[in-house]
Amino acid sequence: MKSARVDGFNSDFITDLRKVLCEDSSLSNASVERVACGIQVAVGDCRIAILDSHRLSDKEELSEELTQEQMGLLIIGPFPNDAFLDFIRAKDYRWLEDGSDKNALYLAIKTLHEQLLLRRDKAAADALIGRYRYELDEMIAIARAITQERDLDKLLGLILEKSRFITGADAGSIYVVETDDQDEQKHRLRFKLSQNDSVDFHSKEFVMPVSNRSIVGSAVLLREPINIPDVYDLDSSVSYEFDSSFDSRSGYRSRSMLTVPLISAQDDVIGVIQLINKKGNPEQKLKSEKDVHDGVVSFDKRSEELLATFAAQAGIALENALLYDEIQRIFEGFVRASVQAIEQRDPSTSGHSMRVSILACALAREVDKATTGFYKDTRINARDMRELNYACLLHDFGKIGVREQVLLKATKLYPHQLENIRLRIDLAIKSAETEFLRRKTDLLQKRVDEKKISALENALIERKKSLEKAWEFIRRADEPTLVKGASASLSELREITYVDGRERQHALLTEEEIAALAISRGSLNHSEVNEIRSHVVHTYNFLSKIPWGKSMARIPKIASAHHERLDGSGYPNGISSDQIPLLSKIMAIVDIYDALTAADRTYKKALPREKALGIIESEAQAGYLDLDLVKIFIEKGVYTVESD
Repeated sequence: MKSARVDGFNSDFITDLRKVLCEDSSLSNASVERVACGIQVAVGDCRIAILDSHRLSDKEELSEELTQEQMGLLIIGPFPNDAFLDFIRAKDYRWLEDGSDKNALYLAIKTLHEQLLLRRDKAAADALIGRYRYELDEMIAIARAITQERDLDKLLGLILEKSRFITGADAGSIYVVETDDQDEQKHRLRFKLSQNDSVDFHSKEFVMPVSNRSIVGSAVLLREPINIPDVYDLDSSVSYEFDSSFDSRSGYRSRSMLTVPLISAQDDVIGVIQLINKKGNPEQKLKSEKDVHDGVVSFDKRSEELLATFAAQAGIALENALLYDEIQRIFEGFVRASVQAIEQRDPSTSGHSMRVSILACALAREVDKATTGFYKDTRINARDMRELNYACLLHDFGKIGVREQVLLKATKLYPHQLENIRLRIDLAIKSAETEFLRRKTDLLQKRVDEKKISALENALIERKKSLEKAWEFIRRADEPTLVKGASASLSELREITYVDGRERQHALLTEEEIAALAISRGSLNHSEVNEIRSHVVHTYNFLSKIPWGKSMARIPKIASAHHERLDGSGYPNGISSDQIPLLSKIMAIVDIYDALTAADRTYKKALPREKALGIIESEAQAGYLDLDLVKIFIEKGVYTVESD
């Protein structure tokens, strides 16, 4: 081949070109053939078009034929006109003048081939970098999502969902490793949930032993991934078997499987992810054997690497969630133990805190759903509900700081006070009988008229009647109700005296006892009322000592404000409406309602529902309770929730 200018690139040109290329080992396998636009040299996936510039006339035709990605251009002859510049510059190209020798032709083809290889490698590298960047972004987003989730069941679902996403798995399951209650050295696997894109089914939790007879158990014991191309074609050397019961029940066909243990920061296996059927096309549904045969591939090394990386993050997230769940259960136990401690001190209020919590949360949900009225724009979120729940359960905890005798006082007098009064009356009767006998003896010795003795006997009878009548009044006045004519009767009681065994005269009732019997409402005197009211201060002081954290920091304030009134006449701080938390206003309503309707109060009868609702409504009309909240409580029938 004397020159590169051969008319029409005839057969001699093609033959000579092949000889030139065979001299280079990297080009020796090249194919050379004539095409519509000239001659094409193909080396692997690289294509080089050799064009005669004298014949370049139809740009559109050339553009359509030479649009392959891995296509280089070698133009021989005069440089093309401007009409072809944009097209040519978008490709790898070389230009040779007419008359160029074979060495120039070889070097041009060699250079173009190397450029095409570099372009291909760069494109592959860019694609790989793009893939890694995408995977990294996804892993960061997934890591952020799983580390923010605290609900254990939601986290497990999220871990399984993201595991399937990054590997292209059609289905999967997730297990949690549990410690045996009786033996900490023994462990078991709890199946938590499954996901499947192709089959709808209902799964429920179950427990299985950690054993090398199962694939999941083997992953726990081996502490490493198990990658199986086909679960129905297991190697005879493995100890585990595939449980095909799900496939049999559902009509599903499992094939490729990747099982990876979740390891905690303490290097303990705490869970297992098991993925099934990696799909070539993630959007495909596996509805038949053919779908599985054509669409399912083995989990490749990259999938295994990605899942291993994700499992490391998921293991720590799961460990945190398990610890959070454990702390939550410990905290729940502490709260309920505290409520039980309160109610054991005051059995008459047993169940009150729980009922208040149920009703208050029900009212809060109705407030959140309101579309009209004052609270139509108010939203109560999960944090609010959690704080309200705990505040209600612990709102009376401060009663632990109130004296038990005051807390349990069902009548105006303490039992020992009433007993002492009865003893005094008995002593007064005995004293009257003794005096009667003494005086009767004197009269008999003086042989006086029988009428005087009879008068003494009548006086004794009247004295006894008077004392018993006083006792009956005291018993009635001791009840936490207002007795008709109590003031006059109490004045008369002041005048009753008795004589002790040493001939000393005493009032039958002390001033403290008379003051107690004079209580016009309830069973507590002013000092005792203040002591009972102090329970909210004790509640606040106690709850303030607990490090609630940011999400539950308002619990002490919410719990301690449930006796405040909107007009500022409540206690302990006398704050008004704008200073009382909404959740405290909610609690105040249900606290009063339950106190009115509770059937377990020894010191009063339960009021009918209608009467209790009427009292609450009147309290709201008087400016003590939030009228808008009371309306929601009544109109939405919130008061029926607890009984339902």
